[in-house]
Amino acid sequence: MDTPGLKSTYTAYLASPRLSFKHSTYFPVYDRLFAPWVGRPLTFVEVGVFNGGSLLMWRDYFGPQARIIGVDFNPEARRLEADGFEIHIGNQADPAFWRDFLAKVGPIDVFLDDGGHTFEQQIVTVDSVLPAIVDGGLVVVEDTHTSYQSDFGGPSSRSFASWAKRMVDGINHRFSDFPDRPREETVFSVAFYESIIAFHVDRRLAGLASVPTRNRDGEIEVRDFRYQDSPIIQGLKQMGLQIGKVGDWPVVGGSMRALLKTIFALRNARRTAGLGRYFRW
Repeated sequence: MDTPGLKSTYTAYLASPRLSFKHSTYFPVYDRLFAPWVGRPLTFVEVGVFNGGSLLMWRDYFGPQARIIGVDFNPEARRLEADGFEIHIGNQADPAFWRDFLAKVGPIDVFLDDGGHTFEQQIVTVDSVLPAIVDGGLVVVEDTHTSYQSDFGGPSSRSFASWAKRMVDGINHRFSDFPDRPREETVFSVAFYESIIAFHVDRRLAGLASVPTRNRDGEIEVRDFRYQDSPIIQGLKQMGLQIGKVGDWPVVGGSMRALLKTIFALRNARRTAGLGRYFRW
């Protein structure tokens, strides 16, 4: 359904005068991700242009200010240049192709991969183009269900979905407790949808230092109750001690905190082992 004053991607899809194939679940995702770019000057790249139906769709959706670029492995796609599109022919699994492409095209606002959908093609493509995406821009990969299809080699620890999950690990390793771990500093966030994964690029936000803050001065008035069900905590209580007070002991405090941290790590490992039923996927 169209939002007042804003055409939906599905409406643009139906209006395209040439054939295009899109899954029905993609249009709500497109609308959510791409709506902020409508009517703005932008460079939009789509990999896998088939016979041009989707390029016409994107031109209709984004508006006349958009620079629409198509990438395909089939040289016959060059016929779409007659419609005013920039067309580049090359193998998306070849990093050298992308280096040449990016040197010609320059910065990209929104990049959509609807190409061959193999793990190699998807991973090489995203890894190659991320440096060229402007801050605030997007890389969107379609048909990521291939990561779970046997004819594409899935499920696999080397699938595109697995690679994207590793990106999430890199994002979470920005936390200040992990200074020596690999961290992701280009992609601010990753969004997972059914058959679509979107990478939101913002180097400034991705590079923010993770440090604890407080909104005002003053003493902490509440105790940490995360482990109140622990036998260790219960034992301390029976001794008439409170964990907050033990931590305040000038000599014992540091050693006690280190001991409790080890005990809680073992306790959490034991309890985590019982969570298998929640990992049914």
